[in-house]
Amino acid sequence: MAGFLAGKNALVTGGTRGIGRAIAEALLRDGAAVVICGTDVSKVQDAVNELRPLGSIFGTPTDVSDAAEVTRLFEFADAAAGPVDILVNNAGIGIFRPVEELTPQEWRRLIGTNLDGVYYCSREAIPRMRQRGGGSIVNISSLAGRNPLAGGAAYNASKFGVNGLSEATMLDHRQDGVRVTYVMPGSVDTDFSPRSERASWKIAPEDVAEVVIGVLRMPTRTTVSRVEMRPSRPPK
Repeated sequence: MAGFLAGKNALVTGGTRGIGRAIAEALLRDGAAVVICGTDVSKVQDAVNELRPLGSIFGTPTDVSDAAEVTRLFEFADAAAGPVDILVNNAGIGIFRPVEELTPQEWRRLIGTNLDGVYYCSREAIPRMRQRGGGSIVNISSLAGRNPLAGGAAYNASKFGVNGLSEATMLDHRQDGVRVTYVMPGSVDTDFSPRSERASWKIAPEDVAEVVIGVLRMPTRTTVSRVEMRPSRPPK
C-alpha cells in the first residue's frame, strides 16, 4: 500500500547519519522520493546504497554553508527526483568552547553550516514549493535555541537564529502554502560532537524522525510552529 507521502519529493540535509539519516528513512517508508546530502562523498554514497531498498533515494555531496553548492544541490534534486515538496534542514555541527577560545574560523564554520545553510536551502525551496501549490519546511533546531549553555556561544547563536528565521519565514510565506516548523530536541543519542556521549536514556534519532512525520501528517490547514523534545528520564 502506498504511503501517505507517495508522489512527494523530499530533501534532507545532513542525511547520512544520526537524526538526518533517521528522517530520510522515515520519509522513504512513507513513500516519498528522498534526496540527501552530506559533506563526505563516500558517506553519501554509502547511505544511498543502504537506503535504496526502501525506495527512491538519491544523494550528492554538498556543503550547505556555500550558497553556490546549495544551488547545485537543488538542481540535482530537480533532475533526480523532481522539485521539492518537503525540505528538512538538518545539517549541523557543534563546536563548544568559550568565546575567548573560539576562533573566528570556527565561528564562521558553525554559523555557516547551522544558520546560513537553513537560509540558503529555504530560499531555493520556497519558489519550487510555491509553483507546486505549497510545501513543508522542517528545521531541526535544538533546546539550545532557547537555553544558553556555558561554552555554547556559537551553537546557541546558531540555534536561536534558526528559531527566529523559522518563525519569520512562516510569516513571510504562509500565504504561499508553505508551512514552516522547527523541532527542538534536547539530548539525542548520536555522536554529533566530540562532547556527545552515547546513552540509552537520550532521545533516539528515530524519535525525532517520528515527530517530523507527525508534523507532515497534519492537515494542510494547520501548521505546527514548533516542537520541544526532552529525554523523559535523564540521570538525576
